Amino acid sequence: MSFGQPLFLLALALLPLAVLAYLRHERDRRAAAAAFAAPALQASVVPRAPGWRRHVPLVAYALALAVLILALAKPQRTVAVPVERASIMLTTDFSGSMQATDVPPTRLAAARGAANRFLEEVPAAVRVGLVAFNQSARLIESPTTDRASVRDAIAALRPSGGTATGEALAVSIGALAQQTDDGGVRAPSAIILLSDGASVRGRPPQQLAQRAKDLKIPIYTVTLGTPTGTIQVRRPNGTVATRPVPPDPTESRAVAEISGGRAYTADTASNLSDVYQALGSRIGYRDEPREITAAFSGGALVLLAGGALLSLLWFRRLV
Repeated sequence: MSFGQPLFLLALALLPLAVLAYLRHERDRRAAAAAFAAPALQASVVPRAPGWRRHVPLVAYALALAVLILALAKPQRTVAVPVERASIMLTTDFSGSMQATDVPPTRLAAARGAANRFLEEVPAAVRVGLVAFNQSARLIESPTTDRASVRDAIAALRPSGGTATGEALAVSIGALAQQTDDGGVRAPSAIILLSDGASVRGRPPQQLAQRAKDLKIPIYTVTLGTPTGTIQVRRPNGTVATRPVPPDPTESRAVAEISGGRAYTADTASNLSDVYQALGSRIGYRDEPREITAAFSGGALVLLAGGALLSLLWFRRLV
């Protein structure tokens, strides 16, 4: 919780002084009662003391005063609200290594499932596009609120070829740079880059990450796969060889750090889904302070009313 006018909180220091004044008043009252009659005669000449009930209304008043002071300080709490008119580009690797089965059923199938879950998590107003890449990069779907078209495009991907991460980032950045809101201002945007290996074609990904940073487009990288991942490769002579395809998170981590995003790794399908769910909350929403003064004011009024009712019920007076 935070406060819009925190200086008002200094008034809380008056409450201990009020408590001390009340305790002193109670001490003086008891001393006056003792002076009025001898202790042995007090039970017959002094009305029966109300005991703990005497203090309850005043405690309620003190709490109400404390809550009112907090209300004056304009308390705020942080809530997650959808980012209106934001654009997110899913930049997905479909190179040959994505057919590895170390993330069952295959890396690409796991990526499809996680992407579909992500589309369900992101607010409806957020536009999502798709760039797919292997040794080249293609803009498959421009940022749109039509989730069905993005799902269909993801379902159509088939693994083949090498990896050109830098070119995929270039296409993604170019598409997002053209996204504007109703006032013509470039909309908030981000890239989710999923890959399972280092780039072997085209421009260095770090170079494009710096370009994304300049445009305030963070890149969230997800490195998929396990060190034991392999694929079957057919040789020119017709034989089949097993080729290891371990993931390389180093390059992805550098891209994320340069652009101002965050790097993730995923070695299981469920882990990948959790990552995408977290990204949906991180990118699709932003934290905003919301003032809750009314709630505090209402609470103070309840305490005041409660104290007053108890005082009237027990003592036929408000204080």
